[in-house]
Amino acid sequence: MIHFDRVTKRYPGGFEALTEVSFKLGRGEMAFLTGHSGAGKSTLLKLIMLMERPNKGQIFVGGQNLDRFSRGQIPYFRRHVGVVFQNHQLLFDRTVFDNVALPLEIAGVAPREIGRRVRAALDKVGLLKKEKVFPITLSGGEQQRVGIARAVVNKPPVLLADEPTGNLDPELSEEIMKLFQQFNQVGVTVLIASHDLALISHMHHRVIRLDHGQLQLG
Repeated sequence: MIHFDRVTKRYPGGFEALTEVSFKLGRGEMAFLTGHSGAGKSTLLKLIMLMERPNKGQIFVGGQNLDRFSRGQIPYFRRHVGVVFQNHQLLFDRTVFDNVALPLEIAGVAPREIGRRVRAALDKVGLLKKEKVFPITLSGGEQQRVGIARAVVNKPPVLLADEPTGNLDPELSEEIMKLFQQFNQVGVTVLIASHDLALISHMHHRVIRLDHGQLQLG
């Protein structure tokens, strides 16, 4: 589902965030991306989202070469990739329902279908009764669940998460990770960047390690 083939990403000024990175993540697989701060985890995720482009190498998602997507095609590609951020990136002047509905509205989905799909996504993350409240009234864990609901409301085949438990206590972190596992169990390919090695160690999924932009084997 995700294939990096000798990918290098260099930023202006000469800093090389990723160097000759190659790996494959199979369809329906779940894996963790780990490494020290600055190892290249966020850059790798941004390349998959087409927020950044590599200087060398090729990236394939769902068999499609990302090099071939023009700028105008990027929004259509992103409908197939759900993204969860550490800081949620919620709109605090909109209700929980409206936050989750946003990707569907942008995609032009019919209002009746939006209602059905938003409530189904909220139900999966245990927040169906909170659809009319504003995110500011929710706990950090609940806000992260809203972010996850928004990421999966389009039913994307790929789900990415960048430090999704970075601001949560251990118990809440485990609950959030179990949510990702539930989506993976229904066939979603999941890649999570995280530095929480203690949590990762008992999740029993593949671990992809980066060290100063290079893939660490073993």
